[in-house]
Amino acid sequence: MTAGLVIECCDPRTPEATALLRASHALMLELFDPEANHFLSVDALTVPDIAFLIARLDGRAVACGALATRDSYGELKSMFVDPNNRRAGVAAGLMERLEAEARAQGLGMLKLETGNLLHAAHALYRRHGFAVCGPFGSYPEHPQSVFMEKRLT
Repeated sequence: MTAGLVIECCDPRTPEATALLRASHALMLELFDPEANHFLSVDALTVPDIAFLIARLDGRAVACGALATRDSYGELKSMFVDPNNRRAGVAAGLMERLEAEARAQGLGMLKLETGNLLHAAHALYRRHGFAVCGPFGSYPEHPQSVFMEKRLT
């Protein structure tokens, strides 16, 4: 793991977490049509079936991500790394921790929905064993959505 990187559970309502989430939401609203945006509000990330994680690099909050426990799988939500801290290994560390959380919960599959323009995110997910799949849960098919999954068992 990247030196100085600490990843821990966090309340998404803390100022540092909320700032990361607002930056993520602003980017999604800038890039994608409203019907293609499936991000969760800060309050929606506080429910018991969601583990919200924050990554700190040398003490500064630089990334966040969440694992939503669904009926038969875990869904990755709210993955975001501050642009000034990309390519520093933060996203990889966050992915490893989210996967470990899913395994600890006994989940056999991870799934996610992401935007079609987020090529660096697609590459990250592929490096971590995700493959493109079809829509899942209540997500509709949409040209701006990319769906991916990874078997854990």
